[in-house]
Amino acid sequence: MKLAIVRQKYTPYGGAERFVQRALEALVERGVEVEVIARRWAETATGVRCDPFYLGRLWRDTGFARCVRKVIDAGCYDLVQSHERIPGCHVYRAGDGVHATWLELRSATQNPVQRLAARLQPWHRYTLAAEAAMFRHPALRAVICNARMVKEDIERRFPETAGKLHVIHNGVDLDCFHPGLRAEFRRPLREKVSAGGTAPVILFVGSGYARKGVATLIEALACMKTRDAEVWVVGRDSHPDHYLRQARRLGVSGRVRLLGPQTDVRPYYAAADVFCLPTLYDPFPNAALEAFACGLPVVTTTTCGAAELVADGDNGWVVVPNDPAALGLRLDEACAGMASQPRCDAMRGTVLGLDWNVLAGQLTNLYRDLL
Repeated sequence: MKLAIVRQKYTPYGGAERFVQRALEALVERGVEVEVIARRWAETATGVRCDPFYLGRLWRDTGFARCVRKVIDAGCYDLVQSHERIPGCHVYRAGDGVHATWLELRSATQNPVQRLAARLQPWHRYTLAAEAAMFRHPALRAVICNARMVKEDIERRFPETAGKLHVIHNGVDLDCFHPGLRAEFRRPLREKVSAGGTAPVILFVGSGYARKGVATLIEALACMKTRDAEVWVVGRDSHPDHYLRQARRLGVSGRVRLLGPQTDVRPYYAAADVFCLPTLYDPFPNAALEAFACGLPVVTTTTCGAAELVADGDNGWVVVPNDPAALGLRLDEACAGMASQPRCDAMRGTVLGLDWNVLAGQLTNLYRDLL
């Protein structure tokens, strides 16, 4: 079986890219011949480069899509699985969810001028058209949804996909992420950043702070009764100073740490007591799985696919997005039950069925069924 996987570029900080890389490793072990079609792919030796010149993201996406279609039209692959919205591929992994849904959810937080600008922006219009054409294309044989939330959303918007939708959750490396990391990293990292040994640490991991709710998290911190709690933010954003100014305005700047992107996030999970992702829209974040695997309770929103793993008050809490008061209340509850070893083991139990071998087996079975 020869499989092509399409993704524009690999970055070690991206959840989707890490999913692809680990899935490739597991599939190759099962005898599947895999090639990557990408602009840049840092960690695989077998690939086809599609990197036409571009200026701006509209040109970037249209040029890449044309290049990919030329490669797959040559007929060298049994199956082509795309992680980009490109009509004509056999399999689409909806790791980014539904763009139309994201725009709707975001519009609720925007003023009229911002909503109008979004509707008129050429890139959004192209992405919406490409998404619709892809779901309706006769070559599409399967859609891999990483959460039931995504599956139900696609079914509602594109009824013609009925029978093509398969829920295969993201996987997590249970050998890499585990509660034992606390003994190795917790004290050294807390001492390094002068956090002390008892202050509750609420960890956020993700890039793109606006979409993933960092502003809501900082406001929730200001609402909390747990006055020594800290928020640690790990990830990349174009405007981090905006959030530092917000923290100063709310009087919590001394308890908010913007730590930037980290190639190894394990010490931060080990040093934390709670994981929080108050995202406006996130199909199924790897960071939530990693947090569970490390023994942390997860506090997230109803518009996050990982919410389907959360049992309120048991292994975390789910709140509506953009509600700092409700989020602060749940974070107070989470901080009140500081992590113990039995509690960490219970959190980890949430993801014991989601290791990479299970994921690779599900993917391989799907490919064989399609062939």
